[in-house]
Amino acid sequence: MKRAPADTPDPEDNLSAYAGRWVARVGGRVVAHGGTPEEARRAAQAARYKERVEVSFVLPSHLTLPPLVDAVRGALPPDQPLYLVGGALRDALQGRLTHDLDFVVPQGGRRAARRVADALKAAFYPLDDERDIGRVVVTRADGGRDVLDFAAFRGPDLEADLRGRDFTVNALAMDLRSGEIFDPLGGAADLREKRLRACSPSALREDPVRVLRAVRHAAALNLHILPETRQAIRDAAPLLTRVSPERVRDEFFRILESPRPATSLRALDLLDALPHFLPELTEIKNVEQPPPHVSDVWRHTLRVLDHLEGLLALLSPHYDEEMAADLFNGLLVMRLGRYRRQLAEHLATALTPDRSRRALLFLAALYHDVAKPTSKTLDEDGRLRFWGHDKKGAEIASRRARALRLSNEEIAYLKTVIRHHMRVHFLTNRLYRKGKHPSRRAVYRFFRHAAEAGVDIVLLSLADLRATYEHTLSQDHWAACLDVSRTLLENWWERPQEVVSPPPLLNGRDLIEALDLSPGPLVGELLDAVREAQAMGEVSTREEALAFSRRYLSERAGK
Repeated sequence: MKRAPADTPDPEDNLSAYAGRWVARVGGRVVAHGGTPEEARRAAQAARYKERVEVSFVLPSHLTLPPLVDAVRGALPPDQPLYLVGGALRDALQGRLTHDLDFVVPQGGRRAARRVADALKAAFYPLDDERDIGRVVVTRADGGRDVLDFAAFRGPDLEADLRGRDFTVNALAMDLRSGEIFDPLGGAADLREKRLRACSPSALREDPVRVLRAVRHAAALNLHILPETRQAIRDAAPLLTRVSPERVRDEFFRILESPRPATSLRALDLLDALPHFLPELTEIKNVEQPPPHVSDVWRHTLRVLDHLEGLLALLSPHYDEEMAADLFNGLLVMRLGRYRRQLAEHLATALTPDRSRRALLFLAALYHDVAKPTSKTLDEDGRLRFWGHDKKGAEIASRRARALRLSNEEIAYLKTVIRHHMRVHFLTNRLYRKGKHPSRRAVYRFFRHAAEAGVDIVLLSLADLRATYEHTLSQDHWAACLDVSRTLLENWWERPQEVVSPPPLLNGRDLIEALDLSPGPLVGELLDAVREAQAMGEVSTREEALAFSRRYLSERAGK
């Protein structure tokens, strides 16, 4: 592999035009350039074959390495070879900071990681004994985490390591002792030209989870997947069934966590990858839906993801005001913008470490109509219906979640969101068609079944409504859904003790002693009835709760 000292742009040579590429110079002047050092050298030698050629990489003027790089460099002995590789360098070349850093050393990856962890007073995890990989997790003052992975060379030297990676944009390295850049496959040029190219014809078959990584990189970095790499993805996709569910899950959730999950899902569909890890989704293709739906179930599902991305962006703490210029977006911001902070905190929480609620919400959106193919019926008027698709869909989604090794909490969350995703639509229709706002009882029962997942159901329902009607959605119908959504969120965040979860006035022992009851299901039924009466504002003291309980028993006995 050709080596060259990294160059900073030189105004005299106008090197800024070559940022991210290799240049060949003769006598200090640029005579050729290329995507790899070999390309630049060959081009220069063809034109100036008798003169000595110097090849160097032109770093972008905005290149900024993450602050932790200096700390890592200082934590290891000065004579320890140390290279920053992969995504961290790729992002630095694009002027983006990352909190995930990959380092390689000739040998002793775990040993280097432990030494850095000790120096930084951070957590150390041995990831892979066979491949000599260790991880350091640094907790920042803001509560965030930086993840530093250290690995030994995969192969006899650095070039072999880089050539054995997944995509050329990740086959980059910087020597953190000398500043030299290593780019044997032209990854910097591919990055600059917005190309995604596999490092070798066998790269995807060697590790099929790279199929998912390819579409994630393409969507996140706005890269065009080259034809030969697209074919390699199709060829490797069936091998996903041989990959451990945990690895598939982790890479898939990185897609769901990304800013553009809908784009990645479309790409996975076009590349024939979905049947090999989300097979249920193939069944919803070409399943037609009656009006008011404007598309079949699969296209509707993708549009739900699109609209969900859009409304989450509009309701984020840092949103683009120009996005709200659209009438429907403006109404969304006006009615629900007050909850930006609460929504951001809610979506950032994790039921399981490393998998956010936001990602789970997109998974719920992806599966919310998955049972429609098996729920199709015709009513007396010959109209197509999908009765019970919410309940059946919850079960199908939970089976897929188990197959992906999600936690019990995550599975329960998915079931709740999908099982109850029609409830906001029912409340909206009552307001839009009959002018009836959600009652306190309706709000209480909604959150009694959904709990904190009710917030996610609201967000999914807004996206679902937009995707159902698209351009045919009326302003009044959208406003009704926003009003219902605001009522639910207002009660959840601003009036929880009044309606959502009133503090108990009685316990089971109180009822047993005061009403001469025996322990059993009736006591629980009474407690539920009392709490609902509290939510409706009918009782507010212990005495009123006991009086209500006596009336409830009397009416129950008279039925």
